[in-house]
Amino acid sequence: MRTPESIRTMPEATTSPLRPRVLSGMRPTGMLHLGNYMGALHNWVKLQDQYECYFFIADWHALTTDYADTSNVAAATLEVMKDYLAAGLDPAKSVLFLQSKLPEHAELFLLFAMITPLGWLERVPTYKEQQENLTGKDLSTYGFLGYPLLQAADILIYQPQFVPVGQDQAAHVELTREVARRFNQFYKLGEREVLPEPKVLLTPSPKLPGTDGRKMSKSYGNTIELTDPEPVVRQKLKTMVTDPARVRRSDPGDPDKCPVGDLHKLFSTPETMAKVYEGCRSAGIGCIECKGWVADALMQILNPIQERRAALTDAGVKEILEDGTRRAHARAQQTMAEVRSAVKLI
Repeated sequence: MRTPESIRTMPEATTSPLRPRVLSGMRPTGMLHLGNYMGALHNWVKLQDQYECYFFIADWHALTTDYADTSNVAAATLEVMKDYLAAGLDPAKSVLFLQSKLPEHAELFLLFAMITPLGWLERVPTYKEQQENLTGKDLSTYGFLGYPLLQAADILIYQPQFVPVGQDQAAHVELTREVARRFNQFYKLGEREVLPEPKVLLTPSPKLPGTDGRKMSKSYGNTIELTDPEPVVRQKLKTMVTDPARVRRSDPGDPDKCPVGDLHKLFSTPETMAKVYEGCRSAGIGCIECKGWVADALMQILNPIQERRAALTDAGVKEILEDGTRRAHARAQQTMAEVRSAVKLI
C-alpha cells in the first residue's frame, strides 16, 4: 500500500546540513516507563543526529486531566526531564524546553480557538475514550475538549516539517494539519502561508505489554518504570501474566501467546529466544526461569539509564531546561510575529 504524502517512515541517518525540524513532547503525569521509552524516547535519541529536534515537557497538558490537584506537576516535570536526559537526549543536539514558560503557545491556542469548528474537537477519538475510561474525574471542561488545539499550537508554533509518532498516533496529527489549513485559508502574509502543514514521521512503536498483559500504561498500574531498581523489576515480572495454557509447571506453553514472550522478542538476544521457544514449548523450563531471563535483558537497558540519571542534579536539570526554553522562545516569537501580522493584529 502506498504511504500517504503526509506520512514519512523514519529514515536512516543523514549528514545533510539542512536538517528538517521535528517536534514532540510528553505530559509530566508520573514517572516514565518502558512503554514511554520504546514508544518515544528511544526513537527521539536516534532522531537527534538526523533532524533539528525540539522536545518539550507538556505541563499545561497535564492540567487537562489533573487540574483539581496540581501539587505534583512541578516535581514530575523535573523527573521527566531527568528521564529525557538519562535516556540519551542531548541538550547540545536538541532543544529541550518547558511548555508553560512560553506564553506564545497560549496565544496561538487562543487564535486557533476562534476559527476551529466545535465538531472537529468533539470527533477526536480520545475525547470520548478518556471520558469513559477516566470515570473518577470530571472531564467536561473546555480545557479537556480543547486540548487538541493546544497540541496544534505546540506543534505549529515551531513550524516543524515532521511530528514523530507511532502508527497508532498518526491520526492525531491530522487535526493539526486541518487547523493549519484553515488558518492559512483565512490569513496570509501577502500570498505566503504562515503555518506549513507538518507531516507524520512514523517511528517504531512496538506494543509493549504491561505486567497484567494489557498495553503498558500508567492508567492500568502495570508499568515497569525507568527508575525501578533491579529487585523491583524482578518482583514485578514474577507477577506478570503468562500463557493461560500453562496451568501447571508440566504444561507446555507458547511464547507467541504469552506477554512475557512478547518482552523477550523486544529485548532478548536470538540465543535467549531460542532457549525460550524450546524450553517453553517442551515444558523444559518454568515461567519463573523464563521471567528471570527477560529481567536480565531489561536490566541491560535500564542500568545505563539509571546510572546516567543518578549523576543528574535538580539544579543542573533546571539550568538545561531554562536554556532550552530560552532557545525555543526565540523560535516561538518569530512565528508569532508572522501570525500576528497575518491576522492583522497591532
